[in-house]
Amino acid sequence: MQDDCDFCRIVAGEDAAVRVFDDDRVLAFLDQRPVTTGHTLVVPKTHGSELFEMDERTVGAVFRTVRRLWTAIDDMLDPIGISVFYTTGSIVGTVEHAHVHLVPRFVDDGVTISLVRDRLDDADGDRLASRLRDAV
Repeated sequence: MQDDCDFCRIVAGEDAAVRVFDDDRVLAFLDQRPVTTGHTLVVPKTHGSELFEMDERTVGAVFRTVRRLWTAIDDMLDPIGISVFYTTGSIVGTVEHAHVHLVPRFVDDGVTISLVRDRLDDADGDRLASRLRDAV
């Protein structure tokens, strides 16, 4: 646990949160500043800023929980979809404890996730794919 981490304090029970799932590796709670009803955060109980640098059991537990909550949110709130995202690095936020967002989507919810798109050049794609295959 890191004393200066908001999510570590929530995991430890030192700060309040509306918990929706809790086991030995993962905690899920409603976002205190939700963008839509049901906006939920799934966090590993172990502190770390990069989820994919954690052990595979923890990463697996996080995404099993995401799947379970996706099903529960879909059944309970009947959204038109659910945006699930994990971001990494200091440029994307202020909380340095890995977490996954589940954001139920509704008509006219005002949520925008905008990506500027380009076209993948075939030669560039082949080179990149080759390098990725070698790295994996």
